[in-house]
Amino acid sequence: METNFIHKNAKLGTNVKVGMFSYIDDNVEIGDNTFIYPNVTILAGTKIGANCKVFPGAVLGAQPQDISYNNEDTIAIIGDNTTIREFVTVNRGTKASGKTVVGSNCLLMAYVHVAHDCVVGNNCILSNAVNLAGHVTVEDWVIIGGLNGVHQFITIGKHSMIGGSTGLRMDVPPYVKVAKAENSYVGVNSIGLKRRGYSDDDILMIHNIYKKLFVQHTNISKAVEDIKANIPDSIYKDEILDFVANSKRGLIKGLRKK
Repeated sequence: METNFIHKNAKLGTNVKVGMFSYIDDNVEIGDNTFIYPNVTILAGTKIGANCKVFPGAVLGAQPQDISYNNEDTIAIIGDNTTIREFVTVNRGTKASGKTVVGSNCLLMAYVHVAHDCVVGNNCILSNAVNLAGHVTVEDWVIIGGLNGVHQFITIGKHSMIGGSTGLRMDVPPYVKVAKAENSYVGVNSIGLKRRGYSDDDILMIHNIYKKLFVQHTNISKAVEDIKANIPDSIYKDEILDFVANSKRGLIKGLRKK
């Protein structure tokens, strides 16, 4: 008796293991050495990389939860060495971008939802019950604490750390920590940066940029002018100023004393 369903057109790499009662649809690709646990549903248009683990209850590649979706041929992509824990859902894209992407070396803990047209970078951790609305961009090396809802179209800059139950409604620039319900800057993610090889001088420069942006000034335009005039040129200065200039949702705020 068959204990799982694997469509004849699904492409499974070498040494892929599929547990009992799992469903693998047409137009699915799974890379070498990936382990699909029991009771997993992988629907058409899903592409999973090598050396991944997908735990029970996960549903990958379901149609987007968007009323404008009209059965367009879209996909969901998951990179190599990524772990998808219990009851995670990753929806396909809409016609807006055609795809939803989760990068390599990521950990999506239980009950995470990645909605249509999201892009999650490499080396990211999304803790339990993180919910990304549509069109969210999460850059590389981001950690999002548990029970977080993230508003649609938000961008979270690389190497940022988001505290649990924060509820993001504004863009988060790179290298920072965010906490509080009002989405406040609470410092540079210095511990995370040290772990990833950033020097003390690099971290100090990043700190000095954000001190001007979020602490010394209440006006972003004036802060940007101050940074341009008084902070030495560096890749970090360029990255942060580019992020500020390209923010569409508006930035998080500095933590104000009451």
